[in-house]
Amino acid sequence: MSTLERMRDWLRDHRLALDAALAAGVLVCMVAGSFVDAHGADGTTWSARTPDALSLALMVLAAAALVFRRRAPMKVLAATVGVSLVELVTADPRAPVTMSAVVALFTVASATDRPTTWRVGLLTMTVLTAVAMLAGPLPWYAQENLGVFAWTGMAAAAGDAVRSRRAFVHAIKERALRAERTREEEARRRVAEERLRIARDLHDVVAHHIALVNVQAGVAAHVMDKRPDQAKEALAHVREASRSALNELRATVGLLRQSGDPEAPTEPAPGLARLDELADTFRNAGLPVEVARSDSGTVLPAAADLAAYRVIQEALTNVRKHAGPGAKAEVSVVRVGPVVEVTVLDNGPGQDPGPDQGYGRGHENGPGPDTGPQEGGGHGLLGMRERVTAIGGSCTAGPRYGGGFRVHAILPVKSRTSAVGDPV
Repeated sequence: MSTLERMRDWLRDHRLALDAALAAGVLVCMVAGSFVDAHGADGTTWSARTPDALSLALMVLAAAALVFRRRAPMKVLAATVGVSLVELVTADPRAPVTMSAVVALFTVASATDRPTTWRVGLLTMTVLTAVAMLAGPLPWYAQENLGVFAWTGMAAAAGDAVRSRRAFVHAIKERALRAERTREEEARRRVAEERLRIARDLHDVVAHHIALVNVQAGVAAHVMDKRPDQAKEALAHVREASRSALNELRATVGLLRQSGDPEAPTEPAPGLARLDELADTFRNAGLPVEVARSDSGTVLPAAADLAAYRVIQEALTNVRKHAGPGAKAEVSVVRVGPVVEVTVLDNGPGQDPGPDQGYGRGHENGPGPDTGPQEGGGHGLLGMRERVTAIGGSCTAGPRYGGGFRVHAILPVKSRTSAVGDPV
């Protein structure tokens, strides 16, 4: 830091010392100006006269008042104007005591608003000029009287300009800070949305595949001794489900890679084209699943296609975990005008989810539709609704009349960003 910068910082922290130095400079200028004779034989000349005691006292009082100009600008202005009026009326020739009132008026104009500057400035100019013209020893048209009017007017204008510039710079800084805060908030919001989306994908993958692995591992352990062939088949399903889980986890986590990291897998996200494959995985796990489709020729947007797949996957996982033994599931995908309706039904009586379940699935005498996660912290049904709502659709879930559970999702065929004339 340079010496000038250190001095500027010190003066910013010690404003009273700066004002005292300014007051001393004004006093020196007033005393020096009192030796100038504006009416000499050869025009304005330096005179050998010495200011009288009253003028010297008034100059000292006016300069002393300027030390407190930042703390009480209005009071300092009133004091300097009063001292200047005494000098204008009594002194002949005059000492430039009015200089202190000019500095005080500049301070008031730079520290207050424009209406106050106008009122105080006009009043100060009028009073000082009128007293100088009408009550002073000089003729009303004397040059010194016009100088009082000009200097006080310039002081008010200069102070107002300084205040306006200070306010303008402050507004620019405030706007820049506000824009920076807005960018940071927008970045945080997008990060939160991305985290929520990735969390939903991870939940779908883990809830589906790990549930299948758990079921098939239990089957293998149960029949290992008596039916080794069936145990071997169950273990094969475990291996396939774990491989699928790893692949989908790798694809999801690949979204978190930085630009310099190795490229993430390019396998497309799952959709309704893999519905039969999805149903087979549940059939192999012991859950009878029937699939009915009447959406041939319909091409959903990528986000809607993935959402439909995830809704069915989550609903079937809930059936397998909560519907109870002997339950069956029915999946239907139907094109109805501009939307595709996805429905997953089961006929299971349901079972009370334990503290580690918590998917919010209804059961007999259980919660009604769309109750969301129950106590225990599950996110299955909530994730369905969030995913479908994000693409402009709707999703409802609740117990069926007579037993069982129903999940119903309505997905738009066209994305919200598609043009009117885009092909479906």
